[in-house]
Amino acid sequence: MLANLVQRLKNNDPRRIDVPFERAAILLALTNEDEPRLVFTRRSSQLKTHGGQVAFPGGRAEAADLTLIDTALRESQEEIGLNPSGVRIVGQLSEVISRYEILVTPFVGLIDSDTQLTADTREIESIFTVPVRYFLECPPERFDQLGYKEFRASVPCWQYGDYQIWGMSAMVLVDFLRTGLGCQWGE
Repeated sequence: MLANLVQRLKNNDPRRIDVPFERAAILLALTNEDEPRLVFTRRSSQLKTHGGQVAFPGGRAEAADLTLIDTALRESQEEIGLNPSGVRIVGQLSEVISRYEILVTPFVGLIDSDTQLTADTREIESIFTVPVRYFLECPPERFDQLGYKEFRASVPCWQYGDYQIWGMSAMVLVDFLRTGLGCQWGE
């Protein structure tokens, strides 16, 4: 599964959105093993935005970031203690716009399966992984109709233990599953 997924991601031509919004980047950290897992976080419930929600590590670009990959790696190191030297970027997914008018660029990076991660408790309540196969074998629990201005989307919601994966994280996940594995969730 992993080799095919990585090859498809490398050949991906992601959609870009031309808007004058603030930039951000996230990292879909994928374990480098035959049955890969994706790293997710649950954001601290004390945060003003997206508190308590499941998310991929990442955040807003800063002046010191030379590229958006640098942003994704810096934020991942700050939030979950992921050393940038332990990440091999294998692809980029299509850009998405948050409801806060932030243009988010998702990157997919491989990490060793035994990588130790530590949550910055000011931002992250917990870190967990989900086998990619879970999303292939378990259909979404429901589809939510989400909107932003004139745009509407049917977005899947997966329940994984105590974690609900929905919203922007689910939209990015759908793009990952379509791009990397040819899945069609969220049509």
